Amino acid sequence: MPVDTHDRFDDQTDNSDEFHVAGVVVYARIESLKRVAEHLAELPGAEVHGFNADGRIVLTLEGNRSFYVAELLHAVQALPDVVSTALVYQHHEHVDPLSEEIADETDSSRVH
Repeated sequence: MPVDTHDRFDDQTDNSDEFHVAGVVVYARIESLKRVAEHLAELPGAEVHGFNADGRIVLTLEGNRSFYVAELLHAVQALPDVVSTALVYQHHEHVDPLSEEIADETDSSRVH
């Protein structure tokens, strides 16, 4: 019996116990740089961290599912005046450890 590879995309609810983040460098046409950065900042789950005069934009994409981050990346690539994108970092983990409280260790003798 063939395996349906689309099964992993069937559950597209917002209930997820995962957190996904991707770091992306976006290369935009220099003459449209500010406009592209503004459009990127409007995407839900996207944050522009900076850009420079040669057209590079530093961007992070966040979501609760890997397919959501992938869809954001495709949306970025489809923007007018985006020349290319480079995925430079991707990470995911379960949300539970992210909500654990971390003890504040103020004993400076233990800091290396």
